[in-house]
Amino acid sequence: MNIPFSPPDIRQEDIDEVIAALKSGWITTGPRTKAFEEKLSEYCHTQKTACLSAATTALELTLRILGIGPGDEVIVPAYTYTASASVVAHVGAKLVLVDSAPNAFHVNPKAIEKAITRRTKAVIPVDIGGVMCDYDEIFEAVKAKRSLFKPGKNDLQKAIGRVAVIADGAHSLGAQYKGRMSGEVADFTTFSFHAVKNLTTAEGGAVTWNPIEGIADKNIYHQFMLWSLHGQSKDALAKTQKGAWEYDIIYPGYKCNMTDLQAALGLKQLERYNAIIKRRKEIIQKYNDAFADLPVEAMPHDTKDKHSSAHLYLLRLKDKNSEYRNALITELAERGIATNVHYKPLPMHTAYKNLGFDMKQYPWAYTMYKNEITLPLHTCLSDEEVDYVTKQIQEILGKIEHDGLKKVG
Repeated sequence: MNIPFSPPDIRQEDIDEVIAALKSGWITTGPRTKAFEEKLSEYCHTQKTACLSAATTALELTLRILGIGPGDEVIVPAYTYTASASVVAHVGAKLVLVDSAPNAFHVNPKAIEKAITRRTKAVIPVDIGGVMCDYDEIFEAVKAKRSLFKPGKNDLQKAIGRVAVIADGAHSLGAQYKGRMSGEVADFTTFSFHAVKNLTTAEGGAVTWNPIEGIADKNIYHQFMLWSLHGQSKDALAKTQKGAWEYDIIYPGYKCNMTDLQAALGLKQLERYNAIIKRRKEIIQKYNDAFADLPVEAMPHDTKDKHSSAHLYLLRLKDKNSEYRNALITELAERGIATNVHYKPLPMHTAYKNLGFDMKQYPWAYTMYKNEITLPLHTCLSDEEVDYVTKQIQEILGKIEHDGLKKVG
């Protein structure tokens, strides 16, 4: 068999809707994008959502509308993809990395609290694999240091009155934390619709937020729209109204809006999104059952307080190291199974080494990384293919031991 890691699940209804968008005459930001924003807000139990060109864009623009820049600090987990952290550099703020919680993929709230200073303006927790962070503990951490918080001239900073919590929910659309949807827990939550995500618009992302006392949701939305379209006071749809050609440039913004072609794909996928999550969880259960007696440990997707979006199946090889893990990856590839690793911690990358970060300062992030492997998990997988993956892993783990690689573990 040849089993890809995470192909997009594109169906005929998706294709038909994109074709309809092409024929409509609206192929850039238009009525479908606005409808997608409304549907996402409804799904996340929020009031407003801004669709953009990527989740990275959504993170950066959130920092910018919060007025975060030079002289400020933003806390980010060391265990994440670069997009969570690079946006901090983009706005000119100081990046502060913190370690994972003991024996966990997610950030340590105690490390967040310890890292907060008078310069800290935001923290970006990461919902790895579709499982949300421990947000109650994160909010307790930022509230415990409220006395240190010194807002700048930004009205949003003043209204929030503490370090802002910006969830990197690239993986967590549809996840729940203590009965609340991803999107209605953090101050701001950003989502990704990249090709490998549960719901895809090819490229694309969004940001939604909780109401902030004293600040109208429509004003926050307007700021996202301004930043995403050159700082232009009207988008193309608004300019089509009779006599409404004239516009102003409020400030030099970016060009990172979502198109109606992307939104058309997103709208159709959102219609079946609950079924997508259900199928992914069926696959997770098959994996869990098959690996129950093996020396491995999977990240929990459903617990008393959390229900995930089932984005990634993260598997740890107990008491093994990266060489052992890499041997397993190679063996699986030779048998037609593509896998991945989530994540190589940021301090291991050249860009972050050059910023002065040392992996030795993040021992739990390294512990989680060194023996982690991510298995295929997507709605294009058949039961037969899932069975093939599980049987190959069962066989290969034994083969590695008998071939003498046990000593590297």
